[in-house]
Amino acid sequence: MTEETWHQARLIPTSGISGAEEQERRATSALLAVMGVVKEFSRTVLAPLGAPAGNVETFIEVPFALGEKRLYPDGLIRVTRGSRTWTALVEVKTGKNDLQTEQLENYLDIAREQEFDALITISNEIPAIVGQHPTKVDKRKLRRVEIFHWSWSYLLSTAVVQKEHRGVSDPEQAWILGELIRYLEHPKSGALEFVDMGQHWVGVRNAVADGTLRATDRTLSDVVSRFDALIRFASLQLGRQLGTEVVPLLSRKELADPALRSASLTESVVATGDLGGALRIPNAIGPVHLTANLRAGQITCHIDIEAPKEGRSTTRVNWLVRQLKHAPADVRVESFVVNGRGAGAAELLSSVREDPALLILDPKRDLKSFRVARTVSMGAKGGRGRGSFIDSVLDLIDGFYGDVVQHLKGWTAAPPKLREPEPAPIALPPALNSTALSSQDGPETDSDGSSDSASSPTPVLACAVENAVAPV
Repeated sequence: MTEETWHQARLIPTSGISGAEEQERRATSALLAVMGVVKEFSRTVLAPLGAPAGNVETFIEVPFALGEKRLYPDGLIRVTRGSRTWTALVEVKTGKNDLQTEQLENYLDIAREQEFDALITISNEIPAIVGQHPTKVDKRKLRRVEIFHWSWSYLLSTAVVQKEHRGVSDPEQAWILGELIRYLEHPKSGALEFVDMGQHWVGVRNAVADGTLRATDRTLSDVVSRFDALIRFASLQLGRQLGTEVVPLLSRKELADPALRSASLTESVVATGDLGGALRIPNAIGPVHLTANLRAGQITCHIDIEAPKEGRSTTRVNWLVRQLKHAPADVRVESFVVNGRGAGAAELLSSVREDPALLILDPKRDLKSFRVARTVSMGAKGGRGRGSFIDSVLDLIDGFYGDVVQHLKGWTAAPPKLREPEPAPIALPPALNSTALSSQDGPETDSDGSSDSASSPTPVLACAVENAVAPV
């Protein structure tokens, strides 16, 4: 028997998972145990919830009495620092199981009675907006207890970034965190990625193509919510690869009131067939915008770039083209002029490389900005795999960032230069100085500094006077 058929021992095995209940119990125990050991990881996920930086204790299936009922939350986290203690109950779902409102409200009541600080829920549900909870609960139960949600995708991405990019100080703790990552990446763990656009996706897509979609259609809200969840998942996936936090770009009003974002998407898809979103990537030249046109069956990624403020228009175009040497030839480049209205010039990158003047409609007007975009065919299926909408979106975002965005740098003016010192005047040699008297010469002075112009005229003037008084 060769060693190739041997199975390596794992800290968190995936074998023996027989059902959803066992799956949830094992995932909960694995996650909470690692949080209690790997301090950097637990601090990263708990700090945004208001937990102090202290000693982390974790427990599973802690029993509580609520009236006549005996309830068992999946877990409990307690963080202690000095005299302060922060405690949160944990409710976990795996696979396609969703959180239940009644169950969450019961746990909120327990947390209030026990004077706990929060309830943390974990599932494969990805909220449309960061900080938003996927399950609606009675807001009156949140007066003294906060509720937070982690998706398994978020936890996996955070663990990867912590281990591979930020680092874990203790090698053994780093190995333990790696075992959690390995477990969550296994299909049997129940920690799924974003895998479905929902049962209403095909119907809404066809209604847009037929021009029969209305804002009052009840199925539209589910598709809009899942599209925002896809944008959130795409940001987590890209952030995992880059080792940084990538988040959906939303306005302050949308962050404060998620209903505004939903209403805006609904209006857009009904009017034009467009579903749009944007990703904010640290230190990138700008946000990456994504637009899915359900009517045309196309998805587009684009980024806007300010043009240099100096140089001729051709120089500004060449500045951009040089940075796009790794971009595919089918990338579209658009140019916009200062104080211009409407669309500007637009050409494929392959043509602009040969003739930059194609982006210059009026040489007398300065270019203000550029837009670099790529459009591909949209997948139709609502699930995952080849030909699916989800995969076409994820592939376009990853490819556009790798081929275009990561190579772009903003223009900066050259720093001012010091003035060159003026050359000193060249002194003539003494031999070249003129000794002849001139009308521009000043009066001669004696060695004591007094002028003799008043007492004795110059020889030339004396001669002139003598000649003047001589008789004719």
